[in-house]
Amino acid sequence: MPIIHSLLDTDLYKFTMWQAMLHRHPQTQAEYRFACRNATAYPLALLEDEVNAELDHLCSLRFTKDELDYLAGLRYIKSDFVDFLRLFQFQRNFVQVRATPEGGLSIEAHGPQVHVMGFEIHVLAIVNELYFRRLQTPDTLDEGRHRLQAKIEQLHALKYEPILAHPFELSDFGMRRRFSEPWHREVVTTLTAKVPQWFKGTSSVLLAKELGIVPIGTMAHEYLQSFQSLGVRLRDFQKAALEDWVQEYRGDLGIALTDTVGMHAFLQDFDLYFAKLFDGLRHDSGDPFDWGEQALAHYRKLRINPHTKRLVFSDGLNLEKALELWRYFAPHIQLGFGIGTNLTNDVGLTPLNIVMKLVRANGQPVAKISDTPGKTMCDDETYLAYLRQVFGIADPII
Repeated sequence: MPIIHSLLDTDLYKFTMWQAMLHRHPQTQAEYRFACRNATAYPLALLEDEVNAELDHLCSLRFTKDELDYLAGLRYIKSDFVDFLRLFQFQRNFVQVRATPEGGLSIEAHGPQVHVMGFEIHVLAIVNELYFRRLQTPDTLDEGRHRLQAKIEQLHALKYEPILAHPFELSDFGMRRRFSEPWHREVVTTLTAKVPQWFKGTSSVLLAKELGIVPIGTMAHEYLQSFQSLGVRLRDFQKAALEDWVQEYRGDLGIALTDTVGMHAFLQDFDLYFAKLFDGLRHDSGDPFDWGEQALAHYRKLRINPHTKRLVFSDGLNLEKALELWRYFAPHIQLGFGIGTNLTNDVGLTPLNIVMKLVRANGQPVAKISDTPGKTMCDDETYLAYLRQVFGIADPII
């Protein structure tokens, strides 16, 4: 059976960014590139033929009426976007896969952004599942179920802790690096059934639809990075991206991502106007405690009561770290925790650290300068140096 059998089997923020770009910048051309950041148990090049076959199948899929009806029922999804999706089909000639001489995989998607931006999550899920099929043993999922039950017991233990100002709320953000589609489904189904008071949703649109839970997501780095190429002054690209988001969603989907060029540079642009309009902020790199303290200080400086805002943590979390952050910040501000790999690929095997990032738009490089060294993905050092200069960011220490 193919790995991807529904075009809803992707993260919600793919649809929300997709709609915004279709409405406001449909002419944008984009290039996305795959990378593996860690060592692998065997060469990913061995997956070349299977990845190509899976992409052939992906490009045969269309949205069904039932799927379109579900999307149309989300109040922030507009009818003309649903009409676009009714006609949409991935184009196979926009994505290429080949083995590299070093034993890795080169996967690149080129074309109109509104036709290629959706490849990312599907490609990552395909590579992950093909890879772990080769490593799975008869005991692998038994170990995964044991670890999942331990997490459930940790959550049940919260009933005996002191009540804090804001509750612990956990969501699944594990679509892109899941062990497999069936295991992802089992994890989310189990958490929905056993700990509904703490488990609040999933980034997977398909699972949210099938299980009747909340789909969760707003924006990713690619959305903000795209604005580096859209004709605004580079120093103003974050403000332009946030303003377009506000105009597109007008109060919905109000969690802003902060680390495209680092938290410090983000807060310089996140003035009283945006701080009032957005519900909160999402952390995805750097020290989470330091980031949270900066966010609290910024809201207080603007005379905004932090209890009316939300911080969402999503950077490489496990449950222990999420609970530690909750105990620290819950007396001061609303919180959400999106756990990915450590929910959907915690089966005793070493996960792949794979990404597929936007690297060029409209013929020019774009980049993220993360608060965590090593997360930057850009092949143009001159552009990176210029971006750092524009935002007053020091060169990384080598």
